Amino acid sequence: MLRYTLKRFGLMLLTLFIIVTVTFFLVRMLPGTPLANEEKLPAEIREQILEQYGLKEPLSIQYVKFMGNLVQGDLGMSLSQNGRSVNELLSDRIGPSAFIGFQGIIFGLVVGLLLGIIAALRRGTWIDNVASATAVFGVSIPNFVLAGLLSYWIGVKFELLPPALWGGYEYTILPSLALSVYVIAQVSRYIRTEMVEVLEQDYIRTAKAKGLSWSKIITGHALRNAMIPAVTILGPLTVNILTGSLVVENIFGIPGIGNLFVDSIMVNDYTTVLGTTIFYSVLFLSVTFIVDVLYGVIDPRIRVSGAKE
Repeated sequence: MLRYTLKRFGLMLLTLFIIVTVTFFLVRMLPGTPLANEEKLPAEIREQILEQYGLKEPLSIQYVKFMGNLVQGDLGMSLSQNGRSVNELLSDRIGPSAFIGFQGIIFGLVVGLLLGIIAALRRGTWIDNVASATAVFGVSIPNFVLAGLLSYWIGVKFELLPPALWGGYEYTILPSLALSVYVIAQVSRYIRTEMVEVLEQDYIRTAKAKGLSWSKIITGHALRNAMIPAVTILGPLTVNILTGSLVVENIFGIPGIGNLFVDSIMVNDYTTVLGTTIFYSVLFLSVTFIVDVLYGVIDPRIRVSGAKE
C-alpha cells in the first residue's frame, strides 16, 4: 500500500509540472498585453513596466525564474493590481470560494446518498421515478443556468434569499445550491445503481438469514460496498464544483477565486492566471490522490492489490 501511495504521489507531481508548463506558455499566447490602455502609454513608461515585471526577458528565462519561485511557494506579483502578490490575492479570495464549494459538496453528498438509498429500496415505485427524474434534471441543466434561475425566482421574484453579492450566511445558500444539484444527481444515480446490485448479493441474503436488522444490513454491508463508486466520482465532482464556480461566482457577485480567475483573463494578467490555475490544479490533484488512497480504506481488496504493485 505504501508503494502504491508513493507511486500515485509521484504521478501527481509529474501531472502538476506538465500543467504548469503548458499553462505558462499558453497564457503568453493570449491576444493583447497585461498593460491597460497600452496605446496611451508613452514608450518609455511601457518599457519600464515591462522591465519591472521581467517581461522583456526571453520566454525561457521567464519560465526558469517562475519555476524557481514556484518551488519556494512564490507565485509572483499581479500585473493588474499594483503592489499585490498573487499569493495575497488568493488568500483574500479563498474563503468565499471554499465555503460555497465545501457547502455545495456536503449538501450534494448527503442528499444524493439519501435519494439513492431510498430509490434503491423503493425501486419501481413513484419514489424511484422521482429520484431518476431528479438525476436527469441535475445532469442536463448547467449550473450557471440554474444559478440564473435561482437568482431570479428565489432572489428577485419571491425575495426569499439575497439574489447576489456577499454578506452573511444567507448569501451563500443560492450559489451553494446551484453547485450542489449536479453532485446530488450523480451521487444518487451511482448509489441507486450499486445499491440495487449489492442488495441482490449472497452475503446480503446471509445477513438476513442470521437475523440482522434491516438497518444494520444497509449501513454495515450494502452501503459500504455501494460507496465505492461514489468515492470514485468524488474527484470529478469536485472539479465540476470548481469549474462551475468560475461562472457561478460571477453570476452571484461572489468575491472568490473563480471571480478573480475570470477577471485576470480579461486583463491578461499572466501571473494571476497562472496562480489560480496552479491553485485549482493542486486542489484537484490532491482530491484525486486522496480518493485513490480512500479506495484502500473502503475496500481491503484494493489495499492488497496496491501492496503487490
